Amino acid sequence: MEDGVEKFIPRGIRNNNPGNIKKNNIKWDGLVSEEEQKDNTFFIFKSPEFGIRALTKILITYYKTHDLYNIWGITNRYAPPSENNTEAYKNFLINETKYAMLETIPFTIEGYLPIVKAIIKMENGDQPYDDDTILKGMSLAWS
Repeated sequence: MEDGVEKFIPRGIRNNNPGNIKKNNIKWDGLVSEEEQKDNTFFIFKSPEFGIRALTKILITYYKTHDLYNIWGITNRYAPPSENNTEAYKNFLINETKYAMLETIPFTIEGYLPIVKAIIKMENGDQPYDDDTILKGMSLAWS
């Protein structure tokens, strides 16, 4: 606590779901038990690494299944205009990653690391994880 006020922790960080992945019928690795899934909208994971794994799995699926390999394509699907200010989201990712809107993102962990970090920051207003934590989660998805 700082000055007697508890520091606000964003929902995605509290849920170990820094990509704010909404509940659906996917049985992700690393989810807490059904009884512990107290959030009505978003999944809760056992650790940040499992939440980062799920986020990375989504991005890998976008690349391999939907041919989405740049900020424009990823953002239109991940943050659709029906739920987000997609243009602001795109501009944020461009600014954070230094990738151009239509630039093909190298399909490697290193290529996607800036995207994962930027999505976490956009979704939570903060990106509190060190690179080791993020890379561990990404590696779980990439293997």
